[in-house]
Amino acid sequence: MSTLHEAAVEMVEKQLRRRGIRDQRVLNAMLIIAREEFVATQDRDNAYADAPLPIGYGQTITQPYMTALMAESLALQGPEKVLDVGTGSGYHAAVLGALARQVVSIERIPELVEQARANLARAGLDTNIIVVCGDGSLGYPPESPYDAISVAAASPWTPPALLVQLRDPGTLVIPVGGRDDQDLRVVRKENGKITTRVASGCRFVPLVGREGWTDE
Repeated sequence: MSTLHEAAVEMVEKQLRRRGIRDQRVLNAMLIIAREEFVATQDRDNAYADAPLPIGYGQTITQPYMTALMAESLALQGPEKVLDVGTGSGYHAAVLGALARQVVSIERIPELVEQARANLARAGLDTNIIVVCGDGSLGYPPESPYDAISVAAASPWTPPALLVQLRDPGTLVIPVGGRDDQDLRVVRKENGKITTRVASGCRFVPLVGREGWTDE
């Protein structure tokens, strides 16, 4: 057993299961997807650490627990089409791709788009994931509606465009708040009504875009 695989097992048991993640499909995805393929070369030994890691361009790969919590909050069963906002290095899209039929992942930084595509292809995880470049706060209308939407960047509010592109019934997970601290909100659309609960406190990089933060 490799050291990195041992680290993955420890991550699942100590960071996820012990902290309340119960969805076995999420736990399995987090175990089998090689997180080291989605971090900078110098950070490979720390790929399973309980912390976000820098991936360049002022962006980070999300802490494993938060990735798992967001995925679990979507309650994916397998046949869904999911929009992933804030591709980064592609890891979150890879996890969602293991849980859903199709993932559309959108990233505003062209260099990260190329990096994520390369990471997913190298890991053999690109068969049901497409990565596009654009303003994630506006969603990606050509592939809408989506059964679920996951936003891995913090917004001052829930962007209206994302609610429009969310299927009824459907679930949206998004960090909402100020630039430094946010609440991870689970937004449910059902029978034309919107309900919201807070799953956790969190801290994400800003969602920069027309319906998010308008500057860096």
